[in-house]
Amino acid sequence: MRELRFHGRGGQGTVVASKVLADALFREGREVQSFPAFGVERRGAPVTAFLRVDDQPIRLRCEITEPDDLIVLDSTLVDAVDVTAGLRPGGWVLINSHRPPEDYTALTDRYRVATVDASRIATRHGLGSKTQPIVNTAILGACAALGGIVRLESVCDAIRDSVPLHQEENVAAAREAAAAVRLAPQAEVLHA
Repeated sequence: MRELRFHGRGGQGTVVASKVLADALFREGREVQSFPAFGVERRGAPVTAFLRVDDQPIRLRCEITEPDDLIVLDSTLVDAVDVTAGLRPGGWVLINSHRPPEDYTALTDRYRVATVDASRIATRHGLGSKTQPIVNTAILGACAALGGIVRLESVCDAIRDSVPLHQEENVAAAREAAAAVRLAPQAEVLHA
Protein backbone atom coordinates (compact mmCIF):
# COMPACT_ATOMS: atom_id res chain seq x y z
CA MET A 1 0.00 0.00 0.00
CA ARG A 2 1.15 3.53 -0.77
CA GLU A 3 -0.03 6.41 1.39
CA LEU A 4 0.01 10.09 0.42
CA ARG A 5 -0.72 13.16 2.49
CA PHE A 6 -1.75 16.48 0.96
CA HIS A 7 -1.08 19.82 2.67
CA GLY A 8 -2.67 23.01 1.43
CA ARG A 9 -4.77 25.96 2.42
CA GLY A 10 -8.51 26.36 2.19
CA GLY A 11 -9.49 27.48 -1.31
CA GLN A 12 -6.56 25.87 -3.16
CA GLY A 13 -8.40 22.64 -3.93
CA THR A 14 -6.50 20.32 -1.59
CA VAL A 15 -9.46 18.03 -0.89
CA VAL A 16 -10.48 18.00 -4.56
CA ALA A 17 -6.89 17.12 -5.53
CA SER A 18 -7.04 14.05 -3.30
CA LYS A 19 -10.40 13.02 -4.77
CA VAL A 20 -9.32 13.56 -8.39
CA LEU A 21 -6.14 11.56 -7.83
CA ALA A 22 -8.22 8.78 -6.25
CA ASP A 23 -10.50 8.83 -9.30
CA ALA A 24 -7.50 8.62 -11.65
CA LEU A 25 -6.03 5.69 -9.72
CA PHE A 26 -9.41 3.91 -9.65
CA ARG A 27 -9.55 4.26 -13.45
CA GLU A 28 -6.27 2.34 -13.54
CA GLY A 29 -7.85 -0.53 -11.63
CA ARG A 30 -6.41 0.32 -8.22
CA GLU A 31 -8.11 0.25 -4.84
CA VAL A 32 -8.24 3.76 -3.35
CA GLN A 33 -9.32 5.65 -0.28
CA SER A 34 -9.42 9.45 -0.08
CA PHE A 35 -10.56 11.66 2.80
CA PRO A 36 -9.90 15.10 4.29
CA ALA A 37 -9.12 16.37 7.78
CA PHE A 38 -10.46 19.82 8.58
CA GLY A 39 -9.64 22.22 11.35
CA VAL A 40 -11.05 25.69 10.93
CA GLU A 41 -13.01 25.58 7.69
CA ARG A 42 -12.16 28.91 6.12
CA ARG A 43 -10.25 30.18 3.12
CA GLY A 44 -6.53 30.23 3.83
CA ALA A 45 -6.60 27.88 6.82
CA PRO A 46 -4.36 24.80 6.65
CA VAL A 47 -6.11 21.76 5.17
CA THR A 48 -4.90 18.17 5.10
CA ALA A 49 -6.18 15.38 2.90
CA PHE A 50 -5.15 11.74 2.69
CA LEU A 51 -5.02 9.10 -0.01
CA ARG A 52 -4.28 5.38 0.11
CA VAL A 53 -3.75 3.25 -2.97
CA ASP A 54 -3.19 -0.48 -3.26
CA ASP A 55 -3.84 -3.43 -5.52
CA GLN A 56 -5.73 -5.14 -2.68
CA PRO A 57 -8.81 -3.96 -0.75
CA ILE A 58 -7.91 -1.29 1.80
CA ARG A 59 -9.23 -2.04 5.27
CA LEU A 60 -7.47 0.71 7.25
CA ARG A 61 -9.77 3.53 8.34
CA CYS A 62 -7.55 6.09 10.05
CA GLU A 63 -5.52 9.19 9.26
CA ILE A 64 -2.17 8.67 7.59
CA THR A 65 0.57 9.41 10.11
CA GLU A 66 3.50 7.84 8.21
CA PRO A 67 3.00 8.77 4.55
CA ASP A 68 5.17 7.48 1.75
CA ASP A 69 4.87 10.78 -0.15
CA LEU A 70 3.69 14.38 0.37
CA ILE A 71 2.02 16.86 -1.93
CA VAL A 72 2.27 20.45 -0.66
CA LEU A 73 -0.01 22.91 -2.44
CA ASP A 74 1.30 25.97 -0.55
CA SER A 75 5.04 26.34 -0.01
CA THR A 76 4.52 28.60 3.04
CA LEU A 77 3.32 25.52 4.92
CA VAL A 78 6.81 23.96 4.73
CA ASP A 79 8.02 26.46 7.35
CA ALA A 80 4.70 26.94 9.18
CA VAL A 81 3.66 23.31 9.77
CA ASP A 82 5.70 20.15 10.21
CA VAL A 83 4.55 18.78 6.86
CA THR A 84 7.18 16.03 6.94
CA ALA A 85 5.97 14.59 10.27
CA GLY A 86 6.12 10.83 9.90
CA LEU A 87 7.27 10.94 6.25
CA ARG A 88 9.29 7.88 5.42
CA PRO A 89 12.93 8.54 4.47
CA GLY A 90 13.32 8.64 0.70
CA GLY A 91 9.69 9.67 0.16
CA TRP A 92 8.66 12.28 -2.37
CA VAL A 93 7.91 15.84 -1.31
CA LEU A 94 6.24 17.66 -4.20
CA ILE A 95 5.95 21.39 -3.48
CA ASN A 96 4.06 24.10 -5.32
CA SER A 97 6.87 26.64 -5.45
CA HIS A 98 8.60 28.99 -7.86
CA ARG A 99 11.85 28.07 -6.11
CA PRO A 100 14.05 25.20 -7.28
CA PRO A 101 14.05 22.04 -5.14
CA GLU A 102 17.65 22.67 -4.07
CA ASP A 103 16.41 25.65 -2.02
CA TYR A 104 14.70 23.22 0.36
CA THR A 105 17.96 22.03 1.91
CA ALA A 106 16.26 20.95 5.13
CA LEU A 107 14.30 18.42 3.05
CA THR A 108 16.73 17.30 0.34
CA ASP A 109 18.97 15.37 2.74
CA ARG A 110 16.23 12.90 3.71
CA TYR A 111 13.63 13.06 0.95
CA ARG A 112 13.24 13.24 -2.81
CA VAL A 113 12.14 16.82 -3.46
CA ALA A 114 10.41 18.19 -6.54
CA THR A 115 8.92 21.61 -7.18
CA VAL A 116 6.58 23.08 -9.75
CA ASP A 117 5.23 26.62 -9.98
CA ALA A 118 1.62 25.44 -9.97
CA SER A 119 0.41 28.89 -8.90
CA ARG A 120 1.84 30.54 -12.01
CA ILE A 121 0.49 27.75 -14.21
CA ALA A 122 -2.98 27.93 -12.66
CA THR A 123 -3.06 31.71 -13.05
CA ARG A 124 -2.02 31.46 -16.70
CA HIS A 125 -4.95 29.08 -17.34
CA GLY A 126 -7.47 31.27 -15.48
CA LEU A 127 -7.96 28.88 -12.54
CA GLY A 128 -8.96 30.92 -9.52
CA SER A 129 -7.69 34.48 -9.27
CA LYS A 130 -4.24 36.03 -9.55
CA THR A 131 -4.08 36.41 -5.78
CA GLN A 132 -5.64 33.01 -5.00
CA PRO A 133 -5.04 30.54 -7.81
CA ILE A 134 -6.58 27.09 -7.59
CA VAL A 135 -3.54 24.87 -8.01
CA ASN A 136 -4.92 21.35 -7.48
CA THR A 137 -5.00 20.13 -11.07
CA ALA A 138 -1.58 21.57 -11.87
CA ILE A 139 -0.02 19.85 -8.87
CA LEU A 140 -1.60 16.55 -9.95
CA GLY A 141 0.01 16.87 -13.37
CA ALA A 142 3.37 17.30 -11.66
CA CYS A 143 2.60 14.30 -9.45
CA ALA A 144 1.96 12.16 -12.52
CA ALA A 145 5.27 13.28 -14.02
CA LEU A 146 7.16 11.91 -11.03
CA GLY A 147 6.20 8.41 -12.15
CA GLY A 148 5.21 5.41 -10.17
CA ILE A 149 1.93 6.79 -8.85
CA VAL A 150 -0.42 7.46 -11.77
CA ARG A 151 -0.36 8.12 -15.49
CA LEU A 152 -0.94 11.67 -16.73
CA GLU A 153 -3.73 10.53 -19.07
CA SER A 154 -5.62 9.01 -16.14
CA VAL A 155 -5.31 12.32 -14.28
CA CYS A 156 -6.59 14.24 -17.31
CA ASP A 157 -9.57 11.89 -17.70
CA ALA A 158 -10.39 12.20 -14.01
CA ILE A 159 -10.20 16.01 -14.24
CA ARG A 160 -12.64 16.02 -17.15
CA ASP A 161 -15.13 13.93 -15.17
CA SER A 162 -14.60 15.28 -11.64
CA VAL A 163 -13.90 19.00 -11.93
CA PRO A 164 -17.17 20.92 -12.39
CA LEU A 165 -15.87 23.97 -14.30
CA HIS A 166 -13.16 24.76 -16.83
CA GLN A 167 -12.26 21.13 -17.48
CA GLU A 168 -10.01 21.80 -20.48
CA GLU A 169 -8.19 24.65 -18.74
CA ASN A 170 -7.55 22.32 -15.80
CA VAL A 171 -6.32 19.58 -18.14
CA ALA A 172 -4.01 22.09 -19.85
CA ALA A 173 -2.65 23.16 -16.44
CA ALA A 174 -1.99 19.53 -15.49
CA ARG A 175 -0.15 18.89 -18.76
CA GLU A 176 1.94 22.06 -18.43
CA ALA A 177 2.87 21.24 -14.83
CA ALA A 178 3.88 17.70 -15.83
CA ALA A 179 6.37 19.21 -18.26
CA ALA A 180 7.58 21.87 -15.79
CA VAL A 181 8.26 19.81 -12.65
CA ARG A 182 11.83 20.17 -11.34
CA LEU A 183 13.68 17.51 -9.37
CA ALA A 184 16.47 17.98 -6.86
CA PRO A 185 19.70 16.41 -8.17
CA GLN A 186 19.58 13.49 -5.73
CA ALA A 187 15.89 12.96 -6.57
CA GLU A 188 16.78 12.65 -10.25
CA VAL A 189 19.07 9.73 -9.45
CA LEU A 190 16.33 8.05 -7.41
CA HIS A 191 13.73 8.91 -10.08
CA ALA A 192 15.60 7.24 -12.95
